[in-house]
Amino acid sequence: MHSTLLRSSPRKHTFVSEHHGPLQALSLRDMEAKQHSIKSLKSYPETGGRSLAAAAGGDGGGGGGYRAGSAEMEMEAKIQKAIDFKAEGHRCYKEKKFREAIGKYHRALLQLKGVHVVDGTTGSEVNLLNQAAAKLTEEQRRAVESTEIECYDSLTACLLQSELVNYERVKEYCLKVLSHQRDHFKAMYRAGIAFYHLGDYECALRYLRDAKNREPTDTNVLRYIQLTEMKMSKSGQRERESGKETQG
Repeated sequence: MHSTLLRSSPRKHTFVSEHHGPLQALSLRDMEAKQHSIKSLKSYPETGGRSLAAAAGGDGGGGGGYRAGSAEMEMEAKIQKAIDFKAEGHRCYKEKKFREAIGKYHRALLQLKGVHVVDGTTGSEVNLLNQAAAKLTEEQRRAVESTEIECYDSLTACLLQSELVNYERVKEYCLKVLSHQRDHFKAMYRAGIAFYHLGDYECALRYLRDAKNREPTDTNVLRYIQLTEMKMSKSGQRERESGKETQG
């Protein structure tokens, strides 16, 4: 058995990969730098839950343009879906399928809520990831507003066709329409009807008189004004009578 003297060689060791051949040796400094880079990608606390790609790429660069284009396309698709659902609601209403129509109008409004989140008008946390993504154009804003007005207006029309009318909901939807369009005749008239049946005659009379200013000869408005004034007169008379009894 022969002994062999191993001499240390000044050359760098070369590591051999089974599939890729020899790999270049790395200095300790290079290895530490590479390890630091990997760790920085794994833990990125300031991203607030963003994806790894977004964390590595930041808000700038080519990724921002892609996100903006994608958000604009998504927003346009949501607006178009809302318009389509609204049209389906109108069709159901004409066919006197009021429950189905209500469902279609609600689905249209749900699509528009998604648009408001992307546009940043709801203050939602979702918008924090899309601040630079997309904003509604003026044409899109008009489309969104007109679709909302039509949906809420049509919802009140459907509800008033019910056997048991939910006047609280009718009032709510009318006020939403009037928040967009203060001189909307049907919304003023229906709000007056809703307040009348809810027993708030002062508010009923105010909205009905506003409606009369828009359409002075509308017989339905005039009839409800007369009914409301009669209710207020009777209510005032009862209050006066109860006051006399208390004094007596």
